[in-house]
Amino acid sequence: MSITICRAGPTWPGPASWRADSRRPFGMLNLEPGLSAALQRRYLELARAAAERHLGLARAKIPDRWPPGPRCFGGLFVTYCSGPTLRGCVGTFVPTTDLWQAIQDVAIAAMGDPRFADRPITATDLPTLRIELSLLSELMPATEPHLVLKPGVHGIVVRRGDQSGCFLPKVAEQRAWTAEEFLSNCCTMKAGLPHDAWRQPGTDVLLFTATVVAGDGPGQPPAGL
Repeated sequence: MSITICRAGPTWPGPASWRADSRRPFGMLNLEPGLSAALQRRYLELARAAAERHLGLARAKIPDRWPPGPRCFGGLFVTYCSGPTLRGCVGTFVPTTDLWQAIQDVAIAAMGDPRFADRPITATDLPTLRIELSLLSELMPATEPHLVLKPGVHGIVVRRGDQSGCFLPKVAEQRAWTAEEFLSNCCTMKAGLPHDAWRQPGTDVLLFTATVVAGDGPGQPPAGL
């Protein structure tokens, strides 16, 4: 599977085999409002098993493959945290119907989040970490994002030229940001753009929602990604 991987921040290319056109058409179906407990467990077990196998843990067993579904997800993020401390958060905005493969690919990629290159996740660390999956809707362009963006509901992608950045929906809620603060902080903190770049011609702002599947492990997710 070839997908473009990015942090919840500026896009990073990843290995050559992961590269794809980030401007390709996006999936046309939104997520359903909820997932069954059984399906959430299946997704989380797969993510953890993929991480364990990547680290060479003998007990790792990948759950049986399930067929791609009819619904196209707009992308996927995987987050690892230890209590309030972020240990990795990486994702893709490339649409897929094959979550079985996408969850494994992104779970492994998130272990290599370049922000934590000096303290990568180890086989000793993994059992203590909480895993969280964010299943994304399609990306929707917004010409007046400050009027339609709902903090805590929408995530954002800000993109101008080769510079881009993103925030997952929970960041605004956890930091108590308004819609305009959310947009401005994404510009400066993630995309490396002026704080008001989201208002300027030539800047694309895209909104998305996320269905969060919270995993096992101690503590709460970090407040910022």
